[in-house]
Amino acid sequence: MPSSYKFVIADDHPLFRGALKQALASFAETTGILEAGDFDSAKALIVANDDVDLVLLDLSMPGASGLSGLVSLRGVHPAVPMVVVSAHDDPETIRRALELGASGFISKSASMEEIRSGVETVLAGGISAPVGIELGVERDPEISDLIKRLQSLTPQQTRVLSMLAEGLLNKQIAYELDVSEATIKAHVSAVLQKLGVDSRTQAVILLSKIGSDPLQAVG
Repeated sequence: MPSSYKFVIADDHPLFRGALKQALASFAETTGILEAGDFDSAKALIVANDDVDLVLLDLSMPGASGLSGLVSLRGVHPAVPMVVVSAHDDPETIRRALELGASGFISKSASMEEIRSGVETVLAGGISAPVGIELGVERDPEISDLIKRLQSLTPQQTRVLSMLAEGLLNKQIAYELDVSEATIKAHVSAVLQKLGVDSRTQAVILLSKIGSDPLQAVG
């Protein structure tokens, strides 16, 4: 493994960020660890640092709506591995996170050694999930279909979808991504077609379903 890494820890609890920093500090002598306490700050860090090796992402911090936050960040930086760190560690949430592009899942109840082991697996190119949990299969046909549709989006289409969810207009998205408005219109049309909806509003509502559903399921 390389002698140094750059990590982003995105969690709204300073004490838990401290625990994660402690776990990560053992990976290299010179490890850069960037911290964010809300979703917008996490997104800004990922946009500004294209050399990040790993993102540790809490599903429930301010500005994030469950798994839709993961989908959004995957669109921003599809190449960087993302590990979801959450207290919602039921099989359904873990499985959906992995299906939506997470490289790993760490429960907030995990030991320091389990956190290190999970991160090590992902840095080595593997997929990490809590030991001893049977993930099963998706029982909700609507969510299963939605996950398949989201998986079919290109990284740029995923990013456009997440920006639609932020309420941005085509002109604003074109400016942010430094492309023409015509290109964004084409992306939006492709997104609507792949999601099987007729309007931007319906697309955003669909994305919100993957955001809140697993967390509601565990109360």
